[in-house]
Amino acid sequence: MELAMAADELKTVVNRLRRAQGQIAGVIKMIDEGRDCEDVVTQLAAASRALDKAGFAIIATGLEHCLTDPDTAASGDRDQMRTRLEKLFLSLA
Repeated sequence: MELAMAADELKTVVNRLRRAQGQIAGVIKMIDEGRDCEDVVTQLAAASRALDKAGFAIIATGLEHCLTDPDTAASGDRDQMRTRLEKLFLSLA
């Protein structure tokens, strides 16, 4: 399954990933500075949510592509594609 996303969808995913990258850098800095545990965990949870949202956006786009692609929809690979997409969803759970 290829990652074929529209430019605006891709930009949104990349922005989420950059936000998560910044949050992770912030968490590392907070740990290095000996910051409060609650603050560190709060930032870590925010980074985790940003990564999850990016992953779900990628999976949703893949699902949409698979359902609208006439070759995939007409082929016997539908069950195989369903299994692959289900596995992807579960990997983020």
